[in-house]
Amino acid sequence: MESNAGGDDSQRQAKLIPLVRNNDLPITFDRRELNQILRVYGFMVSAGEWRDYAIDHLSDRAIFSVFRRTSEVPMFRIEKNPKLSRKQGAYSVIAASGLILKRGHELDRVLRIFDKTLSIVRS
Repeated sequence: MESNAGGDDSQRQAKLIPLVRNNDLPITFDRRELNQILRVYGFMVSAGEWRDYAIDHLSDRAIFSVFRRTSEVPMFRIEKNPKLSRKQGAYSVIAASGLILKRGHELDRVLRIFDKTLSIVRS
Protein backbone atom coordinates (compact mmCIF):
# COMPACT_ATOMS: atom_id res chain seq x y z
CA MET A 1 0.00 0.00 0.00
CA GLU A 2 2.83 2.38 0.66
CA SER A 3 3.95 2.17 -2.94
CA ASN A 4 0.45 3.15 -4.07
CA ALA A 5 0.37 6.13 -1.75
CA GLY A 6 3.69 7.35 -3.15
CA GLY A 7 2.41 6.93 -6.68
CA ASP A 8 -0.69 8.97 -5.91
CA ASP A 9 1.42 11.81 -4.48
CA SER A 10 3.62 11.94 -7.58
CA GLN A 11 0.54 11.99 -9.80
CA ARG A 12 -0.94 14.85 -7.76
CA GLN A 13 2.32 16.81 -7.98
CA ALA A 14 2.50 16.23 -11.72
CA LYS A 15 -0.97 17.72 -12.10
CA LEU A 16 0.07 20.85 -10.19
CA ILE A 17 3.00 21.72 -12.45
CA PRO A 18 1.75 24.28 -14.99
CA LEU A 19 2.54 23.70 -18.61
CA VAL A 20 4.34 26.58 -20.32
CA ARG A 21 3.24 27.10 -23.88
CA ASN A 22 4.87 29.28 -26.52
CA ASN A 23 1.61 31.25 -26.71
CA ASP A 24 1.96 32.28 -23.05
CA LEU A 25 5.39 33.86 -23.49
CA PRO A 26 5.76 37.34 -24.98
CA ILE A 27 7.71 37.89 -28.20
CA THR A 28 11.11 39.44 -27.45
CA PHE A 29 14.17 40.72 -29.28
CA ASP A 30 17.15 38.43 -28.81
CA ARG A 31 20.61 39.78 -27.97
CA ARG A 32 21.80 39.95 -31.61
CA GLU A 33 18.67 41.83 -32.73
CA LEU A 34 18.87 44.25 -29.82
CA ASN A 35 22.55 44.93 -30.53
CA GLN A 36 21.74 45.81 -34.16
CA ILE A 37 18.88 48.11 -33.14
CA LEU A 38 20.89 49.84 -30.40
CA ARG A 39 23.81 50.39 -32.79
CA VAL A 40 21.52 52.34 -35.13
CA TYR A 41 19.93 54.09 -32.15
CA GLY A 42 23.37 55.20 -30.92
CA PHE A 43 24.25 56.71 -34.30
CA MET A 44 20.98 58.60 -34.46
CA VAL A 45 21.36 59.89 -30.88
CA SER A 46 24.86 61.12 -31.67
CA ALA A 47 23.44 62.89 -34.73
CA GLY A 48 20.90 64.61 -32.45
CA GLU A 49 17.83 63.16 -34.17
CA TRP A 50 16.61 60.70 -31.52
CA ARG A 51 16.53 61.10 -27.75
CA ASP A 52 14.53 58.31 -26.15
CA TYR A 53 13.24 54.80 -26.76
CA ALA A 54 10.83 52.23 -25.35
CA ILE A 55 10.67 48.46 -25.75
CA ASP A 56 7.37 46.58 -25.61
CA HIS A 57 7.15 42.79 -25.53
CA LEU A 58 3.60 41.80 -26.44
CA SER A 59 2.05 38.39 -26.95
CA ASP A 60 2.12 38.70 -30.75
CA ARG A 61 5.07 41.05 -31.45
CA ALA A 62 8.01 42.99 -30.01
CA ILE A 63 8.24 46.75 -30.59
CA PHE A 64 11.19 49.13 -30.28
CA SER A 65 9.77 52.69 -30.36
CA VAL A 66 11.96 55.72 -31.05
CA PHE A 67 11.13 59.22 -29.77
CA ARG A 68 12.47 62.68 -30.52
CA ARG A 69 11.14 63.81 -27.12
CA THR A 70 9.82 61.68 -24.29
CA SER A 71 6.36 63.25 -24.28
CA GLU A 72 5.65 62.70 -27.97
CA VAL A 73 4.32 59.79 -29.98
CA PRO A 74 7.07 57.58 -31.40
CA MET A 75 8.72 58.78 -34.61
CA PHE A 76 9.44 55.22 -35.70
CA ARG A 77 8.60 51.73 -34.53
CA ILE A 78 10.83 48.76 -35.27
CA GLU A 79 8.63 45.70 -35.00
CA LYS A 80 9.27 41.97 -34.88
CA ASN A 81 6.18 39.94 -35.78
CA PRO A 82 6.99 36.21 -36.13
CA LYS A 83 3.60 35.47 -37.70
CA LEU A 84 4.71 37.36 -40.81
CA SER A 85 8.12 35.67 -41.06
CA ARG A 86 7.10 33.36 -43.92
CA LYS A 87 5.18 36.04 -45.81
CA GLN A 88 6.54 39.59 -45.93
CA GLY A 89 9.18 39.16 -43.24
CA ALA A 90 9.13 39.36 -39.47
CA TYR A 91 10.81 42.79 -39.25
CA SER A 92 9.38 46.16 -40.22
CA VAL A 93 10.01 49.87 -39.69
CA ILE A 94 6.82 51.89 -39.29
CA ALA A 95 6.57 55.70 -39.33
CA ALA A 96 4.49 57.74 -36.87
CA SER A 97 1.70 57.96 -39.44
CA GLY A 98 1.45 54.14 -39.58
CA LEU A 99 3.11 53.87 -42.99
CA ILE A 100 5.34 50.82 -43.31
CA LEU A 101 8.65 52.21 -44.57
CA LYS A 102 10.50 48.91 -44.94
CA ARG A 103 9.75 45.25 -44.28
CA GLY A 104 11.91 42.18 -44.62
CA HIS A 105 13.21 38.86 -43.40
CA GLU A 106 16.58 40.19 -42.16
CA LEU A 107 16.80 42.90 -39.51
CA ASP A 108 20.05 44.43 -40.77
CA ARG A 109 18.53 45.05 -44.20
CA VAL A 110 15.42 46.61 -42.70
CA LEU A 111 17.52 48.91 -40.50
CA ARG A 112 19.43 50.21 -43.54
CA ILE A 113 16.57 52.64 -44.06
CA PHE A 114 18.21 54.75 -41.34
CA ASP A 115 21.66 54.77 -42.97
CA LYS A 116 22.78 58.20 -44.00
CA THR A 117 24.14 58.24 -47.52
CA LEU A 118 26.61 60.77 -48.80
CA SER A 119 25.48 62.98 -51.62
CA ILE A 120 27.23 65.50 -53.83
CA VAL A 121 26.37 69.11 -53.05
CA ARG A 122 26.75 71.45 -55.99
CA SER A 123 26.99 75.16 -55.53
